[in-house]
Amino acid sequence: MAGERDEQRRVLVVDDEPTIAGSVAARLRAEGYAVEVAHDGPAAVAAAAEHRPDLVVLDVMLPGFDGIEVCRRLQAERPVAVLMLTARDAETDVLVGLGVGADDYVTKPFSPRELAARVHALFRRIDRSPQRPPDAPPRIVLGELEIDQATRRVHRGEVEAHLTPTEFELLVHLAGRPGTVVNRDALLARVWGWPQSPSAATGTRTVDSHVKALRRKLGADLIRTVHGVGYALEVPR
Repeated sequence: MAGERDEQRRVLVVDDEPTIAGSVAARLRAEGYAVEVAHDGPAAVAAAAEHRPDLVVLDVMLPGFDGIEVCRRLQAERPVAVLMLTARDAETDVLVGLGVGADDYVTKPFSPRELAARVHALFRRIDRSPQRPPDAPPRIVLGELEIDQATRRVHRGEVEAHLTPTEFELLVHLAGRPGTVVNRDALLARVWGWPQSPSAATGTRTVDSHVKALRRKLGADLIRTVHGVGYALEVPR
């Protein structure tokens, strides 16, 4: 069962297959979440506007318009955690979904129990304070980059960047060690909570897509790629 904190969580489940949507919703309700269901793209956007979910479980293939477009519209409105469902482990689905603001993905077929565990993990990632020494300041200032860890707001100069929960934690992790190259496995373990030896292709797609999103939102010069190793945050001037 979800903890007391989770009982107030709102989850929107979006899948055009009623059997899948119903089983996922039933499992998440049993875990203590308040769940709404939608079956197509327009209904998903409308439900998100009405219920303002904390997390969206979102199928890629939807009538009306697809889950990629739903995710794009939701993130343009406000940052929200998104767990995407893809019918196949296709690189295009994964890359595009992560690129428009999804935090994680699950490949069909999956069990409702497995999906509930991933939802719990994503909420834990949202809730936990970014890992930093206890005496570290709540604000990180690197040149014109400012990260307020208390309010989870990020500015570069006068411009505020609206980051997803995972993008924010990735940025904080890199900003905590500016100029230092952090390899992908370490990022997957610390930011995503993945084991140290995930699928190489899956891990690469996940990290690379989120780095691309940070560059798009904060500037292409912010994060340096060290090919074959990982990434380092450069202090912006």
